[in-house]
Amino acid sequence: MGRVIAISNQKGGVGKTTTAINLSACLAEKGKKVLVIDMDPQGNATSGLGVDKSNVEHSSYEVLLGQTTIWEATEASICEGLRVIPSERGLAGAEIELIGTENREFVLKNQVDKVKNNYDFIIIDCPPSLNILTVNAMTTADTVLVPIQCEYYALEGLSELLYTIELVKERLNDKLEIEGVVFTMYDSRTCLSLQVVENVKENLKHKIYKTIIPRNIRLAEAPSHGMPINMYDGKSAGADGYRSLANEVIERGNE
Repeated sequence: MGRVIAISNQKGGVGKTTTAINLSACLAEKGKKVLVIDMDPQGNATSGLGVDKSNVEHSSYEVLLGQTTIWEATEASICEGLRVIPSERGLAGAEIELIGTENREFVLKNQVDKVKNNYDFIIIDCPPSLNILTVNAMTTADTVLVPIQCEYYALEGLSELLYTIELVKERLNDKLEIEGVVFTMYDSRTCLSLQVVENVKENLKHKIYKTIIPRNIRLAEAPSHGMPINMYDGKSAGADGYRSLANEVIERGNE
């Protein structure tokens, strides 16, 4: 049965979608069967994996509203062994459209349960906010992976996210755990990055990945080419970072 990992942080610009794209691609590179579910209305995970957003027949929005099946919404990505359920702008209005839907927090889970056995990993890219889309991702997930940018306000908003995870665990998904925290955009030239890492380690009781993703130009360029970093520049520091993270995620599942 596949492991379902939601990648979430309500703070934008922390490398959440970059992590969803590149972790998924590096897991697929290691021979794992991976499904990425894009639950962010911006749809950056969709385009970052080589899927043309303007040309998709079905999307996660239609899956949530019961207008299509999870099988029909699944598209091939640019990576072998990796499939995508794309996002579209309409997803932003899903919160309103789901009002009155019975068990609306479990709509995604009910769909994902049908295909869980077909994949080793199902990665859900959450929107950068704590709304019904994020709650659906968390009721579906086994674990939540939290990317944190190495900057001064790294811990701001994190307590709110951890509170939400605890609330979902208490009321909707008692199996939900925190997969771990991964540091992104690390700049070895600044003392600040190092201070942030030390500060979070001191203040956080949760698992922290050994892998730290560096700030990397090639990593920033890759999405505009519709490629994950391991395909765009497999020898870059960014590619090394996400391959290392993929190894840790696989090992953590074996523990």
